[in-house]
Amino acid sequence: MQLEEVIRRLEALSPPSFAESWDNSGLMCGRKKKEIEKILLSVDATDEVVEEAVLSDTDLLLTHHPLIFPHVSSLTEDDIVGRRLFKLIQADVCCYAMHTNFDVIGMADEAADRLELNDRTVLDVTYEDTLSKEGVGRAGRLPQEMSLRECAELVKEVFLIDSVRVYGDPDMRIRIAAISPGSGKKRSGYALKAGADVLITGDIDHHEGIDSVARGLGIIDAGHYGIEKIFLSYMKQFILKNMPEMTVVCASQKEPFIVV
Repeated sequence: MQLEEVIRRLEALSPPSFAESWDNSGLMCGRKKKEIEKILLSVDATDEVVEEAVLSDTDLLLTHHPLIFPHVSSLTEDDIVGRRLFKLIQADVCCYAMHTNFDVIGMADEAADRLELNDRTVLDVTYEDTLSKEGVGRAGRLPQEMSLRECAELVKEVFLIDSVRVYGDPDMRIRIAAISPGSGKKRSGYALKAGADVLITGDIDHHEGIDSVARGLGIIDAGHYGIEKIFLSYMKQFILKNMPEMTVVCASQKEPFIVV
């Protein structure tokens, strides 16, 4: 199957029209007529992931975060993005990113499904037409009332995370949860508006955590990568179902830090 047909099927799942205006989702590099037989999935196109793609004879590196972001005016081997692109292009490896369009159509509901949120609503509406409202994150009722500590344990379990950071009284009761995979420190206001008791997200800073608790909102910081890695299993399942002739492999990427 040629790359342009693979892209057509990916964009049928998460249309580019749902991407935010500042984003750079789409084809980072590659020939649209190239035959694609093997796809490597990764959240990020790091040096290690690019090397893995080249050494494993990958045809398409499919990532969540764009390799080129924001737009650049020049590329050289001295530039981080440049050296990665040169390596991919020289090995004839295509690279395509599904970012905020997948956040809206894919990531949001998958994350909410894992928490079994009921009566869910869109957390932050970023797209609206006469038929529907779509956007980043979801808010809804947990399967049962629980403590903030129990909710944190649930998040660790369903997203396969070793540890999370919790802001708020661990014994506070939680019924309504909001989840915003990736960086959600700007969405505490949306969580409060949705009537949430807790916001589950990543990249919460010191002041946002303190201020959220003061406003009555618990925070579970599961890390940026911690939740967004569900992109891998979601897309592997989608590709195997809709393009069964493809070989699909998840990159060996992991959290970019360790806790000591």
